[in-house]
Amino acid sequence: MDKQHLCIGFIGLGLIGGSIAKSIHRIFPDADILGFDVDQNALALALEEQTLTKNVTAIEAMGDCDYIFLCAPVHYNIAYLPILKRIIKESCILTDVGSVKSDICKAIHDNQLDDYFIGGHPMVGSERSGYEAANDRLIENAYYFVTPSATVTQTKIEDFRTFLEDLGAIPLIYSPAQHDEITAYISHIPHVIASSLVNLAASKEDDNGMLRQLAAGGFKDITRIASSNPVVWEHILLSNPDNIVTGLKKFISELEGIIHHIETDNAREIYTFFDSARDYRNSIPEHATGVIRMNYEVYVDIPDEPNTLAKAISCIGEAGINLKNLGITHNREDNEGVLRLSFYDNESAAKAAALLKEEGYRIYER
Repeated sequence: MDKQHLCIGFIGLGLIGGSIAKSIHRIFPDADILGFDVDQNALALALEEQTLTKNVTAIEAMGDCDYIFLCAPVHYNIAYLPILKRIIKESCILTDVGSVKSDICKAIHDNQLDDYFIGGHPMVGSERSGYEAANDRLIENAYYFVTPSATVTQTKIEDFRTFLEDLGAIPLIYSPAQHDEITAYISHIPHVIASSLVNLAASKEDDNGMLRQLAAGGFKDITRIASSNPVVWEHILLSNPDNIVTGLKKFISELEGIIHHIETDNAREIYTFFDSARDYRNSIPEHATGVIRMNYEVYVDIPDEPNTLAKAISCIGEAGINLKNLGITHNREDNEGVLRLSFYDNESAAKAAALLKEEGYRIYER
């Protein structure tokens, strides 16, 4: 495939599709990039920014594409497959970006598109959504699942793998079934558990809302992902039911085990429970990009003196560092600093921490 004269189509131009399109435009500036989306504002902005060569009003216009990225919600992607079947050229690679592969793979097979399809799932995310939030380095240095169909050629797999590497991503080749099992354990099930913990705490809330106030420390950290979009997670759970149910049953077994050890005063097994979890948790790379997005936070001691809070915020802004969020925490069970500063990336957090240290603030980095 001639990478100097690529023609690439995007069906759906939200956060993920828009970011990949921007990456392609940066790395392959001569590529023709076509966009199709029901959101006309997103298409207009992409054209204005020259991310797209042109937008198209019908998917049939993508018949000459070397790559076609399915980046719309999965039920829309599936609905477009019969059209793609009619117009796709033999050498084209058809891919998606969804976090569950079972439904799309079944639809691909039903539409006899297996010879074209290599599923994809970039392990990235953001609280923000839509093309406006897209950036050209979102998938850079991020793991990117590559899930080929059973009959797609090795040549196409290799072409797609090297293409992703050219964009700065780190491809991981797994079967669709392996992908769905892995993401169930490191993303889908943790979201269910986090939401369960929040619902458990909410059931014990008093009229004064004291649990909510006290939960601002470690509890809020471990349940952060419970703030995710419930519509998205409804669809994910219903799309990957077998893996999620199996994992949740194993989790229930884990809980039943620790309950038994508590009831029988088995100190050794209680210790082992926490010790083994700590060892595995500590072996996880600190700054790897995973399925669940990371928070980059700095905690700061703020002396009870005039203008110290304003000075801290001001010096960060004057340095041109983009602050994502801030808050005051009165619960210091896990972090000593009272001012919590959140950033969009680790580099910004490190720069802010160094700057505040120079200004004489005591810093606690996450």
